[in-house]
Amino acid sequence: MRTTVHLLRHGEVHNPAQVLYGRLEGYRLSERGQRMAARVADDLSRGDVVAVVASPLQRAQETAAPLARMLGVEVGTDPRLIESANVFEGLTIGTGGGSLRKPVHWRHLWNPFRPSWGEPYEEIATRMLAAVADARDAARGHEIVCVSHQLPIWTARNAAVGRRTWHDPRRRECALASLTSFRFDDDRLVGVGYREPAAGV
Repeated sequence: MRTTVHLLRHGEVHNPAQVLYGRLEGYRLSERGQRMAARVADDLSRGDVVAVVASPLQRAQETAAPLARMLGVEVGTDPRLIESANVFEGLTIGTGGGSLRKPVHWRHLWNPFRPSWGEPYEEIATRMLAAVADARDAARGHEIVCVSHQLPIWTARNAAVGRRTWHDPRRRECALASLTSFRFDDDRLVGVGYREPAAGV
């Protein structure tokens, strides 16, 4: 029995301050993010999707909403799909005056393989793959969409195909509103696909 679990990354977020928002409340989709969600919904509504589940965070719920409306289903919520925890939530990251340049934060950067600044990769992989397995069981013989976040999706993909979970964040293949699709024959993973139906929005 062929079942597909689509892991959909949320669309672009309204974040004028350019902070790492992580699990913080109140971060909604931007206007572009809303267009992304609509484009993905149109794409997926032509398939055999029977259910939509999302992270409890606002941006994920808003990304899930257009597809759920098209299908006439309610958006389910699975806390295992949530963004990873990170001690830098609410701070700016990156070059220039970013928080990583300040010595007070260096104590969190000692182990990039765990990582020491947030939720361990292995824990992310465990909760995400459990959510994928439950989604597969709920949609046997059909497709199901789970809306999540970049790091959890990429970590789940690496773990599912037997790659190490630690990685260079700059090399993640998980663009905004992209689909990482796990294909199963019964309970056996037979392939992982990736595409960007909202590219160019």
